[in-house]
Amino acid sequence: MASPVSQKLEEKLVCSICLELFRVPVTLPCGHNFCKHCISNHWHKQEQAPTRAEKDYTCPECRTSFNQYPELKKNVTLCSVMELARDGEAWVSGTERCEVARSELCPQHGRPLELYCEDERRCICCVCTVQQCQQHRRVLFEEERLKKQALLKESLEKAHEESERIKQVMQELEEQTRSIKDSSEGLKLVTLNKFTILRKALENFQLWTVARIEEEQAAALGRIEEDWSLLKDRLDILGQHRERAQRLLACSDHRTFLQEFPLLPSPGSPEVLLPMEFDVAGVIKPIAEIITNISRLLLEDLPSSVAHKAPDPTGQDPVHPQEPAVKVAAPLPACQLRAELLKDHRNLTFDPETANKYLELSKGNRKAKHGPSAVCGQQEQGPRFEPWQVLCTHGYGHGHHYWEVKISSHSVILGVTYRGLPRKQQQGHKFNIGLDGGSWGLQVREDCYLAWHKGRAEKIQEQLYMNLGVSLDYSKGLLSFYGLGERTRLIHSFHSVFTELLYPVFWLCEGRAVTLCQSD
Repeated sequence: MASPVSQKLEEKLVCSICLELFRVPVTLPCGHNFCKHCISNHWHKQEQAPTRAEKDYTCPECRTSFNQYPELKKNVTLCSVMELARDGEAWVSGTERCEVARSELCPQHGRPLELYCEDERRCICCVCTVQQCQQHRRVLFEEERLKKQALLKESLEKAHEESERIKQVMQELEEQTRSIKDSSEGLKLVTLNKFTILRKALENFQLWTVARIEEEQAAALGRIEEDWSLLKDRLDILGQHRERAQRLLACSDHRTFLQEFPLLPSPGSPEVLLPMEFDVAGVIKPIAEIITNISRLLLEDLPSSVAHKAPDPTGQDPVHPQEPAVKVAAPLPACQLRAELLKDHRNLTFDPETANKYLELSKGNRKAKHGPSAVCGQQEQGPRFEPWQVLCTHGYGHGHHYWEVKISSHSVILGVTYRGLPRKQQQGHKFNIGLDGGSWGLQVREDCYLAWHKGRAEKIQEQLYMNLGVSLDYSKGLLSFYGLGERTRLIHSFHSVFTELLYPVFWLCEGRAVTLCQSD
């Protein structure tokens, strides 16, 4: 009997078509070797097949397709090995006998294989039945094959179902990939819009923020890519299992089927993939808050800290380590500042459908006055405010917008808001402007101003102005309130990241009036 080493060597030197030792071995472009005569006959049969639709030539081992008849080159090294193998003693006595033993004879007793032992899971001869398997369960080849064939078909069905599920999950991952890319690109655009006003002083922070977004995107896509690879590998395993199982099912010889069946590896269990979540809103929220704080620092605190320095007595300008990133309007002369603002003036009109029942609007809806004469029936229905408030008709988005108003006295609030500002009365407040994250307001009091946003009020000590200007630079996220007198003076600025149209809004205490100034 041939040794185990010689048997393994023999298997490597056997042509997979004729199942005999190579005779004039040739190598295909895919790397597999066959007898020259065998592969030529194989392709000749393919050409003669009546159902053949294309003239491609395929490798019997890996199914690689070749458009043209490959050039069959003799494998010189393999030929030399074959000559040595045929001359060796291990091959002289074992080649044909090994082939016969594997397919027809018992490897222990040399007798024909006749039955299948269920306990030992192998084919046995009559001597095995008497000496070793007398007490074991023994069945005919056909009966055992039917059992194994049923199990194999069930395995194929499960593999097919799992393959369909994997394909569905892979399609969902593709859609999720597109969604993540789209949302991430949108997030980068919003962030870069804010950075354009911060110029060189914010360059490093801009790069860091963009890198942070791309890092989140890369991390999410990396997790999806890992899941994709796992599913792809699983699909390949199932495909190999299906191919080998189908090849085994097509085998007509019962003995070969039963001998090869235990060698068929199980496809195993699929790995459970956890759902991947990508929260874009969670990424932009902290970044938007950071940008707002930096904007306030650079556009208000920093310019104001250097704008009122006393001139150098030597007559020389002070040396600054770096020019401010954003030039602000405060140092400009009053006439020039207001002239620049008026270039983007907007003529506002009040929206009568939103006016509180105590607010009386003039003809043309350009003046609002708080008085009891405005009360009429059924005015609390629909979009009207319960507080003493009124919206303007038009909302403003990208670009720069400016308007001016005249107030009769203090106890007035002017601001901007998203369209969804609550119409109901807020508990503990006579107004709801600036109490949430979607509205900003400046309350004019007798002795000061209060800047309202997110329910917090910032006190501002400044003289009382009867004429006020409001500047909205939507793209820069800048909302500024000016006092209009002998000099145009900045009262307060809000810095934020706006995401919806902003509507001018007003609150009037009893007896107060607001007039919307018009330009020619």
